[in-house]
Amino acid sequence: MAHWLYKSEPFKWSWDNQVAAGAKGTHWDGVRNHAAKLNLLAMKKGDRGFFYHSNEGKEIVGIVEVIKEAYPDPSDPTGRFFMVDIKAVEPLKQPVSLAAVKEEPRLAEMALIKFSRLSVQPVTDAEWAIVLEMAGTTA
Repeated sequence: MAHWLYKSEPFKWSWDNQVAAGAKGTHWDGVRNHAAKLNLLAMKKGDRGFFYHSNEGKEIVGIVEVIKEAYPDPSDPTGRFFMVDIKAVEPLKQPVSLAAVKEEPRLAEMALIKFSRLSVQPVTDAEWAIVLEMAGTTA
């Protein structure tokens, strides 16, 4: 299983919105970056990811799961971009702020720091475990 991080501005789509979508989940659309597109294409059903509030809050707040693999994003008139469907799994016991991630030396290479503008990012198994440890969560 691979791990990912999904960034969303809470005023557009928040963790609470994701939770409210329930087991049917929701599509993760609007990605218009080719690196992020490749990440979406690499996702498999069952992969888990962190849900990150960007701009406001700047913290990892929950865990989501891919429930449908990549398919064409109908909001893209060019037909070059894709989306996946995700559902909320659980909130983190304690959100992990961007500042805390930056302070943790073991996360110095994390995409959240190195590629801060990338909206959908890979998370290594080691990074996944460290963030869960920081959040007091064992998912």
